[in-house]
Amino acid sequence: MSSPRPDAASREAAAPRPETGDSGAPPGTPNRAADVASAAARADRPLRPIRSYVLRRSHFSPAQRDAYERLMPVFGLPYSPHLLDLPAIFGRAAPTILEIGFGMGDTTAAIAAAHPERDYIGVEVHTPGVGALLKQVEARGLRNLRIIEHDVQDVIDHQFPDDYLTGIHVFFPDPWPKARHHKRRLIRQHFVTKLCQKLQPGGYLHLATDWPDYAEQMIEAIDAVPELLRQPAPAGSSSAPGLDPRDTVPGASGPALALDAWRPATKFEQRGLRLGHPICDILALRQAAEPLQHSDTRHRP
Repeated sequence: MSSPRPDAASREAAAPRPETGDSGAPPGTPNRAADVASAAARADRPLRPIRSYVLRRSHFSPAQRDAYERLMPVFGLPYSPHLLDLPAIFGRAAPTILEIGFGMGDTTAAIAAAHPERDYIGVEVHTPGVGALLKQVEARGLRNLRIIEHDVQDVIDHQFPDDYLTGIHVFFPDPWPKARHHKRRLIRQHFVTKLCQKLQPGGYLHLATDWPDYAEQMIEAIDAVPELLRQPAPAGSSSAPGLDPRDTVPGASGPALALDAWRPATKFEQRGLRLGHPICDILALRQAAEPLQHSDTRHRP
């Protein structure tokens, strides 16, 4: 005897049902509500900052490591989002120069040794370079130099008071020569504006590069900041006599702070010369005619 045939309702109940997603729609069906929510979440997420450097793996010699471990607690300044009390750190109130991206530190050590009457702070992210500079600090007996191992963007934003620095040096920053990487270049208008805020009226900004298109970008960035006045470039780099400190700054009430365009030749400069690259030094002074916003003179020496 054959089994009774199932009725329509039974057949429908027994039929396999398609799998569904969380929204109840079959897989592959666009979920517009979820897409909108996901896009909104991405829009609310803070943008990842574009870094101007890459931490490349490089040799950390035993001598550099030894200097780093022994001397960084003495000459290093740990990063924190708070203003530095620089007169307390150096034990005096003296003209203070910021060196951004000092590499292996040869130029920074030579300049600090040539000007014991000034205080220097070097900022670098590559640990072997920090160790190499600390070796020179010890060998030369330098007491007017401190080091911060951190991203300079954070350091500028949080650790230096406005209207404080006598000068800022940025010698041969990474040129990022490929067009698609130009957005990584350090010297851009918004960063130059920040640097200008940290300079005293009459303070100077000294840039150097061996890439002509980067030099043009540097000049454009400086010229876009009204408080910065570009100065005639020295006739050469390493042997340049510099601007006369007796020169006056337009809009300032007194003589310019000691502005010395001299600097030792760097390894990057020497390599650029071997490749036939022109060396371009760019100098600018901060004028005092228009006060910058958000000025903070509480820690001015």
